[in-house]
This record gives sequence, structure tokens and C-alpha cells, in this order.
Amino acid sequence: MYVIILGAGRVGLPLATLLIDDGYDITILENNEILADNASAELDALVICGSGTDTKILEEANIQDADFFVATTSNDETNLLTSILVREYGVSKIISRVSNPDHEEAFKKIGIDEVINPERTAAGYLEKIISRPHVADLTAFGEGDAEILDMIITNNKVIGKQIYEVSPDDDYIIIARYEDGKLEIPKQDDLLRKGDKISILVKRDALKRTEKKFE
Repeated sequence: MYVIILGAGRVGLPLATLLIDDGYDITILENNEILADNASAELDALVICGSGTDTKILEEANIQDADFFVATTSNDETNLLTSILVREYGVSKIISRVSNPDHEEAFKKIGIDEVINPERTAAGYLEKIISRPHVADLTAFGEGDAEILDMIITNNKVIGKQIYEVSPDDDYIIIARYEDGKLEIPKQDDLLRKGDKISILVKRDALKRTEKKFE
């Protein structure tokens, strides 16, 4: 898969690193010469110093071959204009960062596939850490009517029980457990031990009850 990333800043550079680790072919477009040089030194990727609003730069990056285009700069106008240009090359999926939430509707109207606000996402994640201190991780699932919780077992009422005694329930099911950090598909007779990490698929309206059962 070929991904072109616009911007080598605090969002674009870490994203490129993760995608390279996952085996993706990456090209970065960065207008700032210093950031471009840093990215070129740090990453096993093609880095082109130039503006994403310049069609010559896009074509130099072989935009027509890209499976994904991700605009990650902090400038909404640059991200929007570049995304509009990229659409003309038939890129399968376009994803853009939006710094100002008020601009999201404009991005969606021109057909951007995904609009991401990292600041709002970070704020929501911090809220979950504060309001759900015993939840190791939380991921939205499906249409948002269910979530996957990664929890650490601390409740004495379930410690020592076999999984079949507590799962599945009408509102949740334990879908994974971790042994020495490795994910395992749980067996019905597996014991729940204090400090074990488990993954639970749970209906959104049963989140708090499920958390209390295991925390």
C-alpha cells in the first residue's frame, strides 16, 4: 500500500513512523526545509520538500498511484486545498486533519473520506483516563453502540472464577485475555486472576456496570 503524507510535523512524522513499521510505502511532502531534512534523516521514506498545493510536487510523488493521502499540517486551508487537488487524481481514500472543528463541515462537503481533529481526540482520551481510571484502553466499535474495553482485573468478586461463570452476559463478552503480554483467545475454563488484562466487547449503555464488575 502506498501512502502520501502532507506534513512532517508532530502528527505527520509519528504517523509515517508507524506506517513504515507496518510495511507501508511512504512519501512525505513537507514545505519547511528543516522539517523535511529531519524527516529524511529519521525515516526510510521518500521526502519531497515542496508544497502540497503545487500539482508538480504531487505528480513528483506519483499521486496517481497513492492508495491513501493524509493531510496532517496544522493549517486547515492548506489541508483543504491540497485535498481538493488530490481528489482530481482519483486517490482511493483522503484523510485530513482539521485544527478548527468549525471547519469540519466544509471538509466533508467536498468529499473528504475522514476528518480528524487530534486535539479533540486527545481531549476525549484524557477524559476517559480521568473518568475511567481502571480502564487500560477503550476503543469505539461498530456504529458507536459498543466499545472494546481493555481492563485490568482487580475485583475480588470475579478473581478466581472461570470465564464461563461471568461471560458471556447479555451486555458483554470477554473476547481476549493476555498471558505474558501475548493475546490469547479465552477458554471457558480459564481462571480470572488478579492483575490479569482482558478485552471485553460491551454495549455502550452497559459500560459503567461492566467496569464495576471487574475493577
